[in-house]
Amino acid sequence: MKTVFQEGDVFTKLSFLISGLNNLRAKQFVKGLAFLVAEILFFLTFFVQVIPAVQGLITLGTKTQGIKEVVKDGIKMQIAQEGDNSMLLMIFGLASVIFTLVYVYVFWCGLKANRKIFLLRKEKKKAPTIIQDFKTLADGRFHMTLMSIPLIGVLCLTILPLVYMILLAFTNYDHSHLPPKHLFDWVGLSNFGNIFAGRMAGTFIPLLTWTLIWAVFATVTNFFFGIILALLINTKGLKFKKMWRTLFVITMAVPQFVSLLIMRNMLSDWGPVNTLLEKAHLISQPLPFLSDGTWAKFSIIFVNMWVGIPVTMLISTGIILNLPTEQIEAAEIDGANKFQIFKSITFPQILLIMTPTLIQQFIGNINNFNVIYLLTGGGPTNSTFYQAGETDLLVTWLFKLTVEAADYNIASVIGILIFTLSAVFSLLAYTRTKSYKEGGAI
Repeated sequence: MKTVFQEGDVFTKLSFLISGLNNLRAKQFVKGLAFLVAEILFFLTFFVQVIPAVQGLITLGTKTQGIKEVVKDGIKMQIAQEGDNSMLLMIFGLASVIFTLVYVYVFWCGLKANRKIFLLRKEKKKAPTIIQDFKTLADGRFHMTLMSIPLIGVLCLTILPLVYMILLAFTNYDHSHLPPKHLFDWVGLSNFGNIFAGRMAGTFIPLLTWTLIWAVFATVTNFFFGIILALLINTKGLKFKKMWRTLFVITMAVPQFVSLLIMRNMLSDWGPVNTLLEKAHLISQPLPFLSDGTWAKFSIIFVNMWVGIPVTMLISTGIILNLPTEQIEAAEIDGANKFQIFKSITFPQILLIMTPTLIQQFIGNINNFNVIYLLTGGGPTNSTFYQAGETDLLVTWLFKLTVEAADYNIASVIGILIFTLSAVFSLLAYTRTKSYKEGGAI
């Protein structure tokens, strides 16, 4: 761009300020007018909308809603006084920043178009017409043309809400500062300090520990027992293989929330399981499957095995049926028993293929909202926890902080920490797997 500005003529240099001017001179009227109109509209919008919106994003409002007393015809009256809405100011401010960044990209495209015209004039070539540009967009750059519409959707429906959620973590937007009646303000990193060392640490640390323990056990148990079940069903000589496989797959056909609610009723203090055990004189009082913290955690892991093992069984079955038989037959000829074959041949190959799936399942279990919320609701309650129970995961705690407590700032911090934990673990674990290293060249 520096060379273009130094060697270009007056029109080329002015095009660095007036976007599209060089395109108009080259008779690219549609493209030139598009860049010019975009610049005019941006500057009009910039002074009328963008600057006030950015100021609102910085201050998050200065005028609170309330009651104002006025005197009219000698009579004192109280009228509602409108105030600022911090939430709307933040959203409009973010939208203005994104709008500005989008225009910066459009302006950069105008500079590249100016450079292209400069090079064509230098080579004494004609600039492409609108029809030629359209053919380029519909043929050689058709993928970019189609991506423009989804990109707008991503900006409005994904990036804007995501950045908004992240920014909430740096405010005091909680149940005491709910707009429009109240304003909230920027508080920096105090919410993060509150989570790690403040009054929330007594809840966050135990829930983080339980979340990691749950994710490990839920993933390992489903993986291990799913493989064992797949090997048993696919054993040579076993009759009615399709029937056995179908029986276990039925649990997948039933909606998960139905299975979880049924298990919740069955394992309650006065449910069928405790009733049967009492009638069989095996227990004298109900077992606290879901009403005691430790019992509830074991119950959750057990129920999750019932729901998740068939999934691993189906995946493992597909892998087992496609394993090369030559190695297994050679091992049998050499005198290896079934356990040695499983340990040295079958399991390593299954693990190689399923490692990415295991990482995905681990991350999914960290964010496994359904099993916890539908089975225990996060209970039993713990008086030392803030808006959380003994079996709450970070994700269910986030839900309660948002829906029940309206502490959006703390919930935003939890969301950021969950994302960071999931992203870092996924990246580190996957890039160190044999699956990634052996498939990296593909």
